[in-house]
Parts: sequence; structure tokens; C-alpha cells
Amino acid sequence: MGSAMPYPGDTVAVVRLRRGVVGETRRVCHVVPLPGPGEIPDSLTALCGADLRPGEAELLHGITGMPCEPCLAKVAPSVGQLSAAG
Repeated sequence: MGSAMPYPGDTVAVVRLRRGVVGETRRVCHVVPLPGPGEIPDSLTALCGADLRPGEAELLHGITGMPCEPCLAKVAPSVGQLSAAG
């Protein structure tokens, strides 16, 4: 499993695997770079490298519940830069 890192300005979403896809302890919030307009990939790859297939995940309005620590570690430097600039 590789990992993806969004470029500055890329759109990302927070998603979590749906109930029944995995056990409750594995339902963590992943950060996923979204494809460009008109692109429909076979799957989305979270920053940690997790491969998410259509219908497996739900879109969240923010981190709800347990976050995926590797995803947070990848996105944390850019969040720090944003808050330092503001």
C-alpha cells in the first residue's frame, strides 16, 4: 500500500468506512484527495494509502470519531502552515 499526498490547494474530504465493511475498531476517519472535475476513478486512495472502493465509505463533515493517525500525520504540516498564516 502506497500513500498519496495532495498538492497545496487540492480538495480533500474526510471519509469513514461504512458499518459492516470493517469492524467498529477499524472505522477511522481517513483524509482522501478528491479527483478533478469529470474524473471518476475506480477507487480513492487515502493519504495513508488505504484503498476505498465505491460504496465502502461515507462522507463526513469533519473528523468524527477516531482519526486515522497516518492520514493526520500527512495533513498536519499543511494545517499548521494555514493556522500560522492566519
